[in-house]
Amino acid sequence: MAFSPGKKNKVVLVGVLKTKRDLEALLRERWYRIPVAHAPVRRFRYLAFYQPACFGREGKCIRYYARVVSMRLMRRSDLVPDEPRHARAHGYYLQVRVGAVKTLSRPLRNRTPRRVSFGFTTLGRLLASRNLLELYRVAPIERLVDEGLRRAGIAAMPQYIVRAGTHRYRLDFAVPCRRGLIAIECDNRKAHAGPRQFKRDREKDARLKEYGWTVVRLPERDIVSNVEECVSRVRSTARSLGGPAV
Repeated sequence: MAFSPGKKNKVVLVGVLKTKRDLEALLRERWYRIPVAHAPVRRFRYLAFYQPACFGREGKCIRYYARVVSMRLMRRSDLVPDEPRHARAHGYYLQVRVGAVKTLSRPLRNRTPRRVSFGFTTLGRLLASRNLLELYRVAPIERLVDEGLRRAGIAAMPQYIVRAGTHRYRLDFAVPCRRGLIAIECDNRKAHAGPRQFKRDREKDARLKEYGWTVVRLPERDIVSNVEECVSRVRSTARSLGGPAV
């Protein structure tokens, strides 16, 4: 989409449509509410709307955006009059009225599950991005680890397929060493949460160890906050196995 450089850089606030009621208010009445306690200080000209998992097949993506027309303070009881006993009924909200609600040419999907709350981007980036990671310019954790390993001179094979008996596993990275093999797993916080996934990860680790692999699991929070420390863990493990084979 072609537009002027000035419009391209217009600030967009990404908000969350927490309920289907919020979506109805947006599409039918063209307004969105923000709790005053969470209202951003930075000025914005557009709103984009993230629909979380509660929207089912329509969730985990940004589908709509709109230009801001006006804003005013209102009590929740005035915005949602049929919930007078709500715990925040007398709390203040910023009612943001918008112009025509537009639909993106393709939804921006949360393919690498990340928690989404209020955040800023630009109109140009909103219209050009293909997913939420691109929207916020956040590199996938696998790419951060790949770049860190390359800087450290550690040769790693990404998306390596290994057979362990009757099982077939895909590893995020494999590092061959002189006295063994390292399997590096980048654990996305949401995708690797919950007792069922925890059990699967432990079973996978045990099976790999039976076939001579040393497993290094790197949590998403550690990768994002200090990827160099994660690379140091890999380097130390490689040294204990005689160093990288190549």
